[in-house]
Amino acid sequence: MDLVEWKQNPQVKWKGKDLFDLVCRTLGLRETWFFGLQYTIKDTVAWLKMDKKVLDHDVPTEEPVTFHFLAKFYPENAEEELVQEITQHLFFLQVKKQILDEKIYCPPEASVLLASYAVQAKYGDYDPNVHKRGFLAQEELLPKRVINLYQMTPEMWEERITAWYAEHRGRARDEAEMEYLKIAQDLEMYGVNYFAIRNKKGTELLLGVDALGLHIYDPDNRLTPKISFPWNEIRNISYSDKEFTIKPLDKKIDVFKFNSSKLRVNKLILQLCIGNHDLFMRRRKADSLEVQQMKAQAREEKARKQMERQRLAREKQMREEAERTRDELERRLMQLKEEATMANEALMRSEETADLLAEKAQITEEEAKLLAQKAAEAEQEMQRIKATAIRTEEEKRLMEQKVLEAEMLALKMAEESERRAKEADQLKQDLQEARESERRAKQKLLEITSKSSYTQPMNSSTTALPTDLPSFNLISESLSFDFKDTDMKRLSMEIEKEKVEYMEKSKHLQEQLNELKTEIEALKLKERETALDILHNENASRGNSKHNTIKKVSEGSSLYLA
Repeated sequence: MDLVEWKQNPQVKWKGKDLFDLVCRTLGLRETWFFGLQYTIKDTVAWLKMDKKVLDHDVPTEEPVTFHFLAKFYPENAEEELVQEITQHLFFLQVKKQILDEKIYCPPEASVLLASYAVQAKYGDYDPNVHKRGFLAQEELLPKRVINLYQMTPEMWEERITAWYAEHRGRARDEAEMEYLKIAQDLEMYGVNYFAIRNKKGTELLLGVDALGLHIYDPDNRLTPKISFPWNEIRNISYSDKEFTIKPLDKKIDVFKFNSSKLRVNKLILQLCIGNHDLFMRRRKADSLEVQQMKAQAREEKARKQMERQRLAREKQMREEAERTRDELERRLMQLKEEATMANEALMRSEETADLLAEKAQITEEEAKLLAQKAAEAEQEMQRIKATAIRTEEEKRLMEQKVLEAEMLALKMAEESERRAKEADQLKQDLQEARESERRAKQKLLEITSKSSYTQPMNSSTTALPTDLPSFNLISESLSFDFKDTDMKRLSMEIEKEKVEYMEKSKHLQEQLNELKTEIEALKLKERETALDILHNENASRGNSKHNTIKKVSEGSSLYLA
């Protein structure tokens, strides 16, 4: 929606078409038939007439005068009728605002799904490293009615929106906005202009004007019309003063008359009827040359964008693979460095252990020699004592005792000497093992060092890969923007395939909507349900949708009027 400010200047004699065309040229908009410049006068909405001077309209006297550039007429099928991307974007912005402002009723589960497409259109593909918890905190994505209806925190709503948002990966902005419109166009109040009227009995009713026809509603139920007049079943529409007349094509059906509150409202109703009827008939004829050209350009642009997205996707995939390879090589290099450090430390520890063991072996060997020397001395002393003549029995007893002690001491010395000798042998063996470990550690260190010298150049070449990518240039050189018939046939086949996929996705989508509805049903505050919530739930339980409801009531129009 765009605001257009107009400063009155008597010397400028612009017509409404001049101002409207200026806005369309500024926006680059060619599908102008959907739009108009809206202003408000005395609490009544009015549209700028193309063939009338701007200053001749009953516009507000204060300056500057504000006009709203809005969609005046809505398509029956957004995907088939909206050709330009700017047209789709303007409709997306307007419908999104109407849903958030609750001018279009949207059930809670559909509101969450629409919010997820709005997020995709704004933020692009979901990235958990970028779109962290709370990134939607400042966004207005759901109608306040929906938020108030459930005992759910903003974080809970964000979690459910993000879950669907993550599934839309790969959709461009225009595709996400079109998916939004395709869902929104099935809402009962989408594209309907409501007017308060009275029938000839004085009963208060609502008249709804939209792309499909005219609909009569109870004032308390804007979702389900009591009666509908499709445009192809209306012969004539006219008004005299405040009385409005609808003449059905079937002359057996009575003329339907009603009164509006103001003459200005009747003029607006007639404008909307004529415009919607013209578009209704236009859709059922062959496209004009201008529309055919626009659609051909749109198809070519779509194909070009699709090829560009595919090229970018390939580039991104190759870049990601190169980055993964680089990261793997860097990780391997770090691992080798760590292994080298550990091997170096093990080598140093082995050298220290070998030195300690050598020193301890030397000490043990010296102690063994000393003990052997003492044992020899003890043996000599024993022999000397035995050789000594013992003169008396007492001396003999004393000598025997000394001999016994000397033998015990010699035996003990011999055992200690043998133990020390074994310990020396063990230390020599440990020393030999330590030196062997030292040799292995040195050899492993040499191996790691040689590996690192080969790893470094390979890593540097891999790092340069994402910025080089010569294969991309080949793709660019071979890309042709001259679309041939074969390209168009291939695109047509892809579109047919997309239609089949869309039907499958629609079924899956409905299942998801029902699943979410069931999930949050327990958190609903029944006392906060609005009349429209209750009516929607009743329609859903009966299996009524927007289109089959209109079909039913239009078939029963003759009975109602009779």
